[in-house]
Amino acid sequence: MSNASFWKGVLPAITTPFQADGSVDHAFLARHAEQLVDAGCTAIIPLGSLGEAATLSFEEKVAIIKTLVEAVGDRVPVVPGIASLSTAEAVRLAQAAQAAGAGGLMVLPVYVYTSDWQEASAHARAVLGATDLPCILYNNPIAYRTDLLPSQIAQLAGEFPNMQAVKESSGEIRRFAAIKELLGDRLVLLVGMDDAIVEGLAMGAEGWVAGLVNAYPAESVKLFELARDGGYAAAATLYHWFLPLLRLDTVPKFVQLIKLVQAKAGMGGEAVRAPRLAIEGAERQAALKVIEQAIATRPAL
Repeated sequence: MSNASFWKGVLPAITTPFQADGSVDHAFLARHAEQLVDAGCTAIIPLGSLGEAATLSFEEKVAIIKTLVEAVGDRVPVVPGIASLSTAEAVRLAQAAQAAGAGGLMVLPVYVYTSDWQEASAHARAVLGATDLPCILYNNPIAYRTDLLPSQIAQLAGEFPNMQAVKESSGEIRRFAAIKELLGDRLVLLVGMDDAIVEGLAMGAEGWVAGLVNAYPAESVKLFELARDGGYAAAATLYHWFLPLLRLDTVPKFVQLIKLVQAKAGMGGEAVRAPRLAIEGAERQAALKVIEQAIATRPAL
């Protein structure tokens, strides 16, 4: 597939559902992906930060990819996050994902270790070079403490034709213009933070790697389309309803919070893997207040 259409639209970073015994719930995973695609999502991205990838074994990751490819792979690409503690394992995972039928890859910085550009670029080169699948480069300095600057992203794009998109999650809206200035249409820009989607589209982004879409797929697709076609003015009413929920995507406990929203919306369960624990006490009450307000004022689409 060319990058002309591959990355455009709403690309859910999906949560990983767990059963009561802590194992992955593959039956729900397949159903959930089908619901998201039915709502108009254009790809499925498992094994990201929201997918609790750091708590999944190598074998679990491959099994998740296979389940999703079987469920929706003939309709949209399955684009797993490739993240690990070592470059060698990331390369192995990239190759295993391709063998399992993935349609693309999202290349994350290495876990735990905060690398400089020499190290971060060597890691990215190893993963990008291990596959001929189209890839998203993921920049999230807030979470991973490694920041890929627009000039550095441009350098990698010049070396790897299969690098087709960049998921920009620095929170710095000026980055979009800087990347466009250097690369034009060479890369598709993806918004990686839910509460910056309208702003990102205004700055030339064409895709949204979304989190709250797990709970509200129809609203997410509608918001994207309104903002893409009519800008802030067209999207404002829906955006203002959605923003208190979208802001749950950009705090440390975003996994627990998004799964809580899913549970309240009838779109999943709350179970997370340790070290994460379910939200409790005052923190839970504050989140429920936001969620209940959203449910009470949910707009008709």
